[in-house]
Amino acid sequence: MQASLVALKQELERLNWQDGGNARFDIRFTEGNLDQMRGLTKEMVAMQPDVIFVHTTPLVEVAQQETGTVPIVFVNVSDPVGSGFVASLARPGGNLTGLLLYEESIVGKWLGILKEIAPQIKRVAFIANPKASAYYYFLRTAQQMAQSFAIELVPSPVDTATDIEGVIRSFADTPNGGLFFPPNVTSTAHCDLIIRLAARYRLPAVYAFRFFPAEGGLMSYGTEQVGVFRQAAPMSTAFCAAQNLRNYQCRRRLITRRTLRG
Repeated sequence: MQASLVALKQELERLNWQDGGNARFDIRFTEGNLDQMRGLTKEMVAMQPDVIFVHTTPLVEVAQQETGTVPIVFVNVSDPVGSGFVASLARPGGNLTGLLLYEESIVGKWLGILKEIAPQIKRVAFIANPKASAYYYFLRTAQQMAQSFAIELVPSPVDTATDIEGVIRSFADTPNGGLFFPPNVTSTAHCDLIIRLAARYRLPAVYAFRFFPAEGGLMSYGTEQVGVFRQAAPMSTAFCAAQNLRNYQCRRRLITRRTLRG
């Protein structure tokens, strides 16, 4: 995640947004705590930024609740239409725009590579926090596709580290069991715990982000986060300019929000 933030700042500087010069970057970190997200969002909106850069679905939801005027650019959001952030992919409308993370059809790829690397798998836990992600967006497709891989999908909602540990431990005694972690801020916040438990109980697992296997997890399939953040930089400058034509004189301040895993 640190590399993604560096890439964003580098691309903004290439576009002549110089931190400490003609622009100011204010960065706030959370650890997946929704109450903390709300407090930091109120703080940032009160600073009257020219654009807020937001990372992940729950952060976008909180930011949208706090302001209907400050331009918001998001990344790592999988279902912006279904989440109510934009009117459509072609015409977002309002004060939000951004980059789609994953379409729901990618679930077939995640289940497919899990079955390929562990053909004996029959039961797979779908582990995510329903309150902090596009949970049902991925779940409905996973349930439809699981049968084609001869997999019984087990929805396993979690909220805390204790929940995650309980689900993984329960699958340790499951014959031919496996783990599936779709994009989710709670899983990201507890990445180290998840990797450690999956290894301890020798459970094959697939993740949505590369940093999981980079930290010792089994495998992942998906976008390169550094590239996504880099692509979002010109969108931030363009959206800020477009919104300011309608709303107010741009003071060229960029407020950056993102979530770090704990």
